[in-house]
Amino acid sequence: MELKPNEKLDIENILKDLDKYRPKRRGWTWRKPEPGISLGAFRYRDESSPLKNSVPLPSAKYFGGIDPQGTPVITTEIASGRFEDDIRRMRMAAWHGADHIMVIRTAGQSHIDGLMEGTPQGVGGVPITRKQIRAQRKALDFIEEEVGRPINYHSYVSGVAGPEVAVLFAEEGVNGAHQDPQYNVLYRNINMIRSFVDACESKKIMSWAGIAQIDGAHNANATAREAWKVMPELIVQHSINSLFSEKAGMARENICLSTVPPTAPPAPCVYTDLPYALALRDLCRNYRMRAQMNTKYMEASARENTVTHVLNLLVSKLTRADIQSTITPDEGRNVPWHIYNVEACDTAKQVFAGLDGFMDMVELKKDGPLREDAREIKERACLFMEEIIEAGGYFKAVEAGFFVDSGKYPERNGDGIARKIDGGIGEGTVFKRDDDYFAPVTAHYGYNNVAQYDPQAADNPSKLIGGCTFEDPGKIVYIDELDEEDNVYKRMEETAKYRHTGLLKPEMEWAADGTVMLTMFLPAQRRVAEAAALEFAAKMNLRDPEVINVEIMQEAEGVRIELKGKLPFEVDTAKLSIPPEPELLSREDIRADIEQHPMRVVCATVGEDEHSVGLREIIDIKHGGIEGFGIEVHYLGTSVPVEKLVDAAIELNAEAILASTIISHDDIHYKNMKRLHELAVEKGIRDKVAIIAGGTQVVPRLAANQGIDAGFGRGSHGIDVATFLVKRRQAKRAGA
Repeated sequence: MELKPNEKLDIENILKDLDKYRPKRRGWTWRKPEPGISLGAFRYRDESSPLKNSVPLPSAKYFGGIDPQGTPVITTEIASGRFEDDIRRMRMAAWHGADHIMVIRTAGQSHIDGLMEGTPQGVGGVPITRKQIRAQRKALDFIEEEVGRPINYHSYVSGVAGPEVAVLFAEEGVNGAHQDPQYNVLYRNINMIRSFVDACESKKIMSWAGIAQIDGAHNANATAREAWKVMPELIVQHSINSLFSEKAGMARENICLSTVPPTAPPAPCVYTDLPYALALRDLCRNYRMRAQMNTKYMEASARENTVTHVLNLLVSKLTRADIQSTITPDEGRNVPWHIYNVEACDTAKQVFAGLDGFMDMVELKKDGPLREDAREIKERACLFMEEIIEAGGYFKAVEAGFFVDSGKYPERNGDGIARKIDGGIGEGTVFKRDDDYFAPVTAHYGYNNVAQYDPQAADNPSKLIGGCTFEDPGKIVYIDELDEEDNVYKRMEETAKYRHTGLLKPEMEWAADGTVMLTMFLPAQRRVAEAAALEFAAKMNLRDPEVINVEIMQEAEGVRIELKGKLPFEVDTAKLSIPPEPELLSREDIRADIEQHPMRVVCATVGEDEHSVGLREIIDIKHGGIEGFGIEVHYLGTSVPVEKLVDAAIELNAEAILASTIISHDDIHYKNMKRLHELAVEKGIRDKVAIIAGGTQVVPRLAANQGIDAGFGRGSHGIDVATFLVKRRQAKRAGA
């Protein structure tokens, strides 16, 4: 199949004969620099080979339509949940310069202990299955021929099925992957012994397949209370995984550090982040650098996020980035839309083209605060590593809570992530091999005793069985679909008329999802403007309208609103029903009520949702959460089934259930709310317990429709929740 630029990609053709598909290549591919290349009227110094087919920047029309391509590999991350629609997004991104397609896997897959089959719809990502990988790698084979450049395909080798996934990736031509045993331990609570043992096998397999490895140290940035304080720890985490990867047999050129600038405006981010970038690239000079955009401090403003992206790119240019990630600039909304993947790629392309030759004209000062701060960061990192050794090694250090502590090392505040050596998911599942252990497979880690069966097969164990699946793909068992209802064919049926007829429907995320975005300025105060915007959307007949971004231009003069819709007429604000400003109880009144009437609550992030930061800010005393008012909180963690949350409320005789739900794909957040209500009714506690839910995509009005007592959306704080709980209980006492 050959793609034609003026024809849509045929998804049905991609899905055809997948059982017979074999990847045409394996291993990671870097761009080919062409210093001195001339494009149009200009000579470039830092660009790579141009594309055969591409979409230039809008302003390129003034310069002969040229489309220079920087030297770093450009990443775009995709996480819509429907792999068939992501294929089309991949094509768009590739035309805009992306050559590293990173597919975010569905939430909770770290805890699945085997390979998934079929292609169910994802929640918070794409279910990583053999069929999904084959279809997307097959599509990328055609797309890379169309644009004239190899495209690297990437996902995650982590979790308790890490080695199995590594084998899958090696079989199916995946080119890059995240693999970092520390990520498993710190952020997924997988047993540390299991995690590191699995990593040995995974890294060995990835090395055989030439898969570029990206680590997960940057997660400390996103998790830390104040990210700029964890710079020494970030270097330590990078160093541990990099050297461990080498010892496991991985080539240095395939080891990539996922480095993220720790701050963002209005902090003096370049002044803060540049010394860290310099220190990291000095200490870890033998490895590749994958520079990722900072997402910790993102709000819903695409403009603000794009500026942060540009400043991050400046740091990359001033130091080094072999791979430049482009987190979509609407990351703060948790809305993975096509247009933002493309915009992020264009932002990176534009900055690298604009800064071409920059380092030929400037240089970093050899003395002064830059070098002094970089040296200090390196010294702190070395001291951190020395303390780990003194404590008895990495496992002991994790158990003692060394990592993601809010203090700037060597200061410690005692709030780091602590895991037990004999705890976590998969604890007790590592067993010593028998003395005569033997496995006739390729790229296996550790002793294998092949020589006792055939001395000539010592370096090629799979020879004994005529080749394993790496050498003989015919031995791979391909399973198409397991679910008659939840599969790609059913989804394709629903949108068939939009592919095979002249019918056209707008979309942002999935084929024919009907989503549009509207930006408007309303000369009114914030709450009036929000209510008016929703009224405009309703008159446009939009279903479930939502305000996705609010920016105050001036308190009295007006507000910029972004929502899903567009309508060129006004509404009479005098006739709007403006919800009253919520009245918060004073902190003193809340504490007094709790002292007189103690309160116990249970809380968790529900479903397959692994986000924890938002709920922590609602409950933790250090974030001004409800613990600070004396409320007894029982936190059950992330990815908690709704049934477990209700059972815990019964067992603990709790007065309230707090459910956090960030992921909203397929309205899963509202479905979980409804299920919480129904379970509480079934178990006879609904009149005894308050049920509230919160998250960035929660609309209070829509949440209440699910039967729960209250919903808290973006911008909510602990005092909001505490006020609601106390007022509700006071009303019940008064009624009684």
